[in-house]
Amino acid sequence: MQAPTVDAEYLKEIESVRRDLRALIAEKNCAPLMLRLAFHDAGTYDAKTRSGGPNASIRSELEYTHGGNAGMKIGIDLLEPVKAKHPRVSYADIYQLAGVVAVEITGGPVIPFKPGRKDSLAVTPDGRLPDAHKGSQHLREVFYRMGFNDQDIVALSGSHTLGRAHKDRSGFEGAWTEQPLKFDNTYYVELMKGDAAGLLKLPTDKCLVEDPKLRPFVELYAKDEEAFFRDYTAAHKKMSELGCKDTSPAFWEAEAAAKETVSASTILAQSAFGFVVTAGVLVLGYLYELRRKAK
Repeated sequence: MQAPTVDAEYLKEIESVRRDLRALIAEKNCAPLMLRLAFHDAGTYDAKTRSGGPNASIRSELEYTHGGNAGMKIGIDLLEPVKAKHPRVSYADIYQLAGVVAVEITGGPVIPFKPGRKDSLAVTPDGRLPDAHKGSQHLREVFYRMGFNDQDIVALSGSHTLGRAHKDRSGFEGAWTEQPLKFDNTYYVELMKGDAAGLLKLPTDKCLVEDPKLRPFVELYAKDEEAFFRDYTAAHKKMSELGCKDTSPAFWEAEAAAKETVSASTILAQSAFGFVVTAGVLVLGYLYELRRKAK
């Protein structure tokens, strides 16, 4: 499968897809499912082997039947009409844009979206996604494998502020907050309170407070929603682009252009500095001559 060519028409199509996704999510009330689908498709990435990532491989039966993907077929099917209406747009772009829109329309931050992902049906081994029954060491193994750090782990865990767990899918039941269709920092507020009747806290949630290196980020996000939105935006964007620069021209061309811009800026800065130094030397020389003649 070839990566899409991101030209003016493709960008125009992306905006049309964005509008359709807003309508779909509002009609089906499926923001949590769309966010989960985007994360589960991207969350298979392995930075060492450069395999997995946001490439829509989750639409393969071999992958959506993995243990951690129970219920994902519902989200995949919901997005099929969007793909049928916009055949030129890759599945991978649609899935990741759905996650971005899901956060935005439920009150969360606006996450920058770069299109151009290449579709793939290359399925990674089962077991790359987080296991909700485990703790902080497991989370580090999973997220470090993708190239994330402790701050990213805590920020991305904040996506649990949307939705609820279903016993037939994860073995757990319940919502993390009282308003599971609102994206805010309440997830962290509830974590700091401890166990509360009627609200869910998975082992992978509790460990964020119990681990001394993770807890400071929970404390920060519980009292500062802007800090959470800032860090979440950066981590979500990174998640949605994992490995794309290795497979999609739109991403590696953008990276190359950015490097060229930085290089050009450095050259200009060095040139300007050289000019200032030269001018300074000339001025000092001129002043010296004036003083010498005055004597």
